[in-house]
Amino acid sequence: MLSYPATIPLSSRTLNHLAERIRSHRKQRRSRWRRLEPSRQALLALAHLRNGDTYTRLAAGFEIGVATAWRYVQEAIALLNSAADDLDTAMRRIRLLAYAILDGTLIPIDRVADQKPYYCGKHKRHGVNVQVIADAAGRLVWASPALPGSAHDLTAARTHGIIDALTSADVMTFADKGYQGARGSVRTPFKRRRFRPKLSRRQKAVNRAHAKIRARGERAIATLKTWKILVKLRCCPRRATAIVQAILVLHHVETNRYAG
Repeated sequence: MLSYPATIPLSSRTLNHLAERIRSHRKQRRSRWRRLEPSRQALLALAHLRNGDTYTRLAAGFEIGVATAWRYVQEAIALLNSAADDLDTAMRRIRLLAYAILDGTLIPIDRVADQKPYYCGKHKRHGVNVQVIADAAGRLVWASPALPGSAHDLTAARTHGIIDALTSADVMTFADKGYQGARGSVRTPFKRRRFRPKLSRRQKAVNRAHAKIRARGERAIATLKTWKILVKLRCCPRRATAIVQAILVLHHVETNRYAG
């Protein structure tokens, strides 16, 4: 089998952060011996999450078994997931923003036995729905747990309590037409209804200004999907939430923002 060196576009700060969590976890469990030291296990997990390397590739590159690679990655994800902020914690930062941008994204998955709940008619594919909150500069602030892809964006936002939380905090929030009817502090563009006159010149101008602001939220989604594991999840969709939350923690550490 041929091998080659590869890079992970992350800083040593992220590697050290994850390695320290693994080291503390091992000390707490009094683990006497592992095939990989904490820094190598952290590198293994980052290669899987950021580069999307498969367990077979990781096992060959780190000279361990495939089952060991899977176990090490899952352990790292669980440690990061436990450190992720919930919505209430994230709202302490979000309420300080000039305004927020709310958007939803579909993370593709492999087909599963119970396909119907995960099929998104809009994108014509199976996946999970994740709600993303960005700041005025389009930087990723928070990502929600994953719901089946058939969930509408507005339904998903209400299920997670995002609409109520933003309204209670009185945070002006910009969202697309999929969130019409959210009310509260959520602002959506004007939508032309059937059998009604066309939008007025003022309404079109408002929509253009709204689109310019909301477009920045696409940067947050693009940032989330720079983690190649999210290009297409090939695991049980129930693990999607832990993976997304783990990535959110690593992203904040990498950008040195909101890092605990």
